[in-house]
Order: sequence, then C-alpha cells, then structure tokens
Amino acid sequence: MNTTILGYPRIGAHRELKAATEDYWAGRTDAAALARTGADLRAAVWTRLRDAGLDAVPSNTFSFYDHMLDTSVLVDAIPDRYRHLTGLDRYFAMARGVQDVPPLEMTKWFDTNYHYIVPEVGPGTRFRLAEGAAAKPLAEYREAKARGVDTRPVLVGPLTYLLLAKPAVDGFRPLDLLDGLVDVYAEVLERLAGSGAEWVQLDEPALVADRSAEEIDALARAYARLGRLTSRPRLMVSTYFGTVGAGALRVLAGGRVEAIGLDFVAGPGNLDVLASVGGLPRKTLVAGVVDGRNVWRTDLRHAKATCASLLGLVDRLVVGTSCSLMHVPIDLDAETTLAPDVRNRLAFARQKVDEVVALGRALREDVPAEATVPSGGVDQAVRERLGAIGEVRRGDRAARFAAQKDALGLPDLATTTIGSFPQTPEIRRARADRRAGRITGDAYTKAMKDEIAHVIALQEDLGLDVLVHGEPERNDMVQYFAEQLDGYAATEHGWVQSYGSRYVRPPILHSDVARPRPMTVEWATYAQSLTDRPVKGMLTGPVTMLAWSFVRDDQPLADTARQVALALRDEIADLEAAGIRVIQVDEPALRELLPLRDAGRAAYLDWAVGAFRLATSGVRDATQIHTHMCYSEFGEIIGAIGALDADVTSVEAARSHMELVADLRAAGYENGIGPGVYDIHSPRVPAAEEMEDNLRRALRAVEPARLWVNPDCGLKTRAYPETEASLRNLVAAARRVRAELTA
Repeated sequence: MNTTILGYPRIGAHRELKAATEDYWAGRTDAAALARTGADLRAAVWTRLRDAGLDAVPSNTFSFYDHMLDTSVLVDAIPDRYRHLTGLDRYFAMARGVQDVPPLEMTKWFDTNYHYIVPEVGPGTRFRLAEGAAAKPLAEYREAKARGVDTRPVLVGPLTYLLLAKPAVDGFRPLDLLDGLVDVYAEVLERLAGSGAEWVQLDEPALVADRSAEEIDALARAYARLGRLTSRPRLMVSTYFGTVGAGALRVLAGGRVEAIGLDFVAGPGNLDVLASVGGLPRKTLVAGVVDGRNVWRTDLRHAKATCASLLGLVDRLVVGTSCSLMHVPIDLDAETTLAPDVRNRLAFARQKVDEVVALGRALREDVPAEATVPSGGVDQAVRERLGAIGEVRRGDRAARFAAQKDALGLPDLATTTIGSFPQTPEIRRARADRRAGRITGDAYTKAMKDEIAHVIALQEDLGLDVLVHGEPERNDMVQYFAEQLDGYAATEHGWVQSYGSRYVRPPILHSDVARPRPMTVEWATYAQSLTDRPVKGMLTGPVTMLAWSFVRDDQPLADTARQVALALRDEIADLEAAGIRVIQVDEPALRELLPLRDAGRAAYLDWAVGAFRLATSGVRDATQIHTHMCYSEFGEIIGAIGALDADVTSVEAARSHMELVADLRAAGYENGIGPGVYDIHSPRVPAAEEMEDNLRRALRAVEPARLWVNPDCGLKTRAYPETEASLRNLVAAARRVRAELTA
C-alpha cells in the first residue's frame, strides 16, 4: 500500500517566496538571488515529504508565479507582444504587465480562490519545447534527484491546458491545437524518461466538469498518442475538485495510462462512476481521501473504510490527497493562539501529509484508524431569528433609481473606486504594533484616522464623485470581519497563495455566526464627516465570506451563508442609520463557488442570491447598494448577477476589454454597471486615452446614467504614486467622455 500527495505549498514556511519575488520586482535583488530562494524552497519541500514517509514525492509543483503560466512558457505559448523580453522579465511581464504591455488575463482556478494566468493561443501559435531554465519539469526533476529524492514530475494535462486557454482571435478554438501540444508533451515525457523519471503526473481537473463528446474524443486521442511512446515514464492522470465524468473515466480506464487519481472528498460520486465503468482491474488508483481544500482533520476510520470499498474495483490502491495541498496553510504547529477546541479539529499541509502516511500504514498493517467527528457550536438565538424571516425583496427598481438620483445628485459616468487604497508599510506597522501591544488602542485609532483623512482629501483633489475611506484598518476583506464575528477563528501564520505574491490567511468558520457589535460604522462615519460627497460603507458579502474561509462541513453551506447574511444585515442597518447613503457588499467569489457540473448550479445560485438579498434587502429606496465581482468567468452567472438586485455592480473588465458589459445587457441586466476601466493587478499606469476607449466600448451597451467609472479591483496592493497617477487619468477619461456625450 503506497502513499503520495498531489502537490504541496510553494510559498515557504515564512513566506520566503513573497519576500524574494517582491525584492526582485523592486530591483533590490537579482535573478540569481531569486533562483537561490526557489532552489532552497524546493529542496526543503522534497526533503520534508521524503522524511515524512511518503512513498512517492511530487516535483514541478513549485512556481515563481503560477503553474499555468509555467506551462505556457514550457510549450512556448508566448504572445508576440512579450517576445522582445527575455527570461524572468518576460515571465513576469506576462503575469503583471509592464508600462507599455498589459498582462495576460487572470481568473480563478476552477472553484478555488487561486488565480491562474490564462493562456492566450491562436491560429499562429506553434508549440515547441522550451530549452534551458524554462524547461523546468526536467530541471527540477534532475535537481531533486541530485539531492537524493526521486520524484514524480507534475504537469498540467494537455486537455485541461487548452480547455482553460483563451483564443487570441474570435472564433478560434484552442482545442484545435491539441495535436501540436501533445507532440511537445511527448518530447517532455521522453526527456524525463531519459533522465530516469519512473512516473509523471498529468493533472486533468477539467474532466470533473461537463465535457462534450468532442472533448472526450480529444482526451482519447491525446492519451493514445502519449501512451504509445516507446520511451516514457508511467503516466498518472489526476482529476480533482469533483466527480469525473463516466465518459472520461472510461477513456482513461481503457487507455494506456498506468494510474488514475480520483477525488473522493469533493467527488464522493466517484465511487459509483468507478463501479459503472467496471473498475480499474489493470491499473493503479490514487484515492484522494485526505482533503486538500479544507483544514479539518481527516476521519481516518471513514477514509480507511472508503479505501477498503475500493479494493475490489482496482488492481492497486495508493492513498493520496484529494488535490494539491497548495490550497491549505503549511503547518498547524506554527499556530499558538487558537482555542484548543478549534485547534484539535484542524490539520494543515504538514499534518495532512502525516495523515496520508498514517492511513497507508493502517491499511497496510490492517490496524484500526482514528475516528474524528468534528461538530460546530450552536447559537439558538441566531437560528430562531433566521426561522422567523420571511420573503426578502427590495422595492421597485425605477423608484429606487429616482430616489437615489435625488439623494446623491451624481453625474452620468459617476467615478469611484472599489474600496481599498494602498496599504503602506506605515499602516502595516501600526497594525503589527497594535497586535504586539507596542502602541495603545488610542494611538492606533489616531493613525488609522490620519490615513483616512489623507485618503478622503486625496480623492477630493482627484475629483472622484463617490469616495471610500480606504480601509487602512483592514488586514484582509474577509479576515477583518471574521475577527469580529462569533463563530470564526483567525490564524497567525495560515498563509495561502491567492495569486503571484498575493497571499491570504483564510479564517476558520467553526460554529454558528453572530455579530456581537458594529464592525465598520465608526470608520465609515468618521470618513463621511470629512466630506460632503457620499462615502461608501464597505462590507464583504456572505458568499465571499464562505468562499475565502475554511468552513465547517457539518451543515449545508446554504445554512451557514444565511447566518453570515443575517450578521451583515444588522451591519447595513447600522450604517444606514448613521447616515451612510451608499453601501457596497462585495461578492467577488459568487462565480467561484459555482458547482463545476450544471446539475448543481441552480440550487447553489438560489441560496447564494438569497443570502445576498437577505443581507441587503432591509434598506430604504434612497440608500444605494453596490456589489463588486472580479477575476472570474462570469458567463455562467449572468442571470444571478441581475438577481442579486444590487443598484450598481462593478466588475473586472479591463483585461477582457469590456466583454462582460454587453453580455450583461444582452441578459436583461438593467441596473448600474461599473466595468473596471483599468487593471490594478499590474504596476503600469494606463493612459487616460486607454480608459476612454474602454468607456466608449461600454457605452455601446449601457446608457450613461447607469454607467460607472472605476478600477477593476481594490488598490490595496498598489503604491501611492501609481495609484494617484492612474486615478487622475481615470477622472480625466470620465470627464472627456462625459463632455463628448453632452456635446
């Protein structure tokens, strides 16, 4: 009985990768120093996994930014606009852009909060194997072998890579490039075999979504070609995040791959699908029974029973994780402040590796495995309030629009930002000093109010129409609220990569949720006292509070979402009572939690929309409700965006050139829309003319009175010089286009 995992966090136990990468971007270190940090991090992971007792250790799971971007570089899928650059400069330009060249698009990795860089391919794309350092699966396999660890290189599978790619021109189908891409994969496999690799893992998570007959045929063609290679490692095709389609599993079961990975945590239906295709009598099954997405300890007794039920369906069983462990924090031992009743229910990446090893031993030696049955605390008052709430609905849309126009007096193409302003070193230092007790609460409050006053004055000087307080007091848009809500716990070092060098510490939702006191009213009312222009109250919506937390799994998500929504409803009522006339409830994760299969989507959207409306439906017509969404493929939730019934929805649109605006209007969306006119995830300062062009595109689908002008996301990660320059250009663009409309 063997054991393995599908991947491991690459950020370093102390976020070494973040520091090294950002030092390189800032010019404080060179490429050689960054490479040394990467090598040290990889070596530490390989050694840790080997010493923990895993029978098979993965490699090529490290990345300086993103594994999909690494794949694009590996196969030379590099758009022409980046080819004048070389090495790391080219790599990071594709991810972040440079002043004269915008970055590639970025979106969510299936239903996770990890963001990948979207490949861009077209009729002129000619795949070829990169040489030198760019051929990192080969380089890292040899690197690990030199350190005495014989690893299993991991690659994004060719089908998933093309299904997630974006066509460079309208009407082009990336899947038409499959044969050329598979040729490059064949060369990679042959070179890995020549270097001594016995196994290669090809990740095909796209197979857990609904796939057409044509796509299944493409899968069969790709793996028939790879399977026929005379010199190759054994192939493990890994699926995760749900239940694999029967058609796809039938192809893999009957094809020339030696092992198949299935997720039995997010995809319990995999047991039935496996039985329906007659099992895997001549193959190895890598059974993902330890959860790679959540932080709860594994009930090893239940996992052992699942494995035992699989033994009659497969030739050989390997115990593994449901997916890569990159989605959970690294080490629970680093946490010293968690309450014992919460801590005892948790396992982070290091502990999950130990669980895999323990489960393998229990199966091999046929000894009992430990049972764990976590359960959360109950707040009866919250449950009774929710039971008493009936239908939630806001008033007539036209009446709201008229009341808000009178109350706010805003021009057409009203300008605003999404919420956060740059989090300077001084702001972070003040928060750290407050946590450590080096400054008093009064001193901390003064520092935050000074920053708010600066942000308000800056926005007035820039000429923005609706202001924000800048959120200097917030460490994270979810964690900030979780630390003030009953039922949540926060970690000290539980960092997880969101994209690039952007890491988050997802809080842990372990019990019923309640709001003991107001959370944002003091900051919002202070900001509003400094200006006559409306200042937005800023909240994070119930779905995002779940999506970006580790959530209890002992009750339906819908029930937990309603509890969070009730707490937000109370906060919104207090903000309105305090005179805040515009309240934004962000739901960037609405698309993220959408089930990968069509069959589950209607039920999810019903409770997700219901939770948002429960939170926001108690306000007067004159109070304007905003929401914000970013970095997702929105096409599948267009109807739900309208059903939220926010007065204004701001969305990421800069990287996708305003495509979503027309899609929303075609779907009957009639409320206000704020398409992002520039991309804040790039350090470049876009020209006013570039933003004007985006506004003109948007105006083809939206009348001026309902079109807002804003960046595509919060400004937390940017510096003040580029922020101020970009916003000046944004206001100038809005005024010029406004003048054109008047003329």
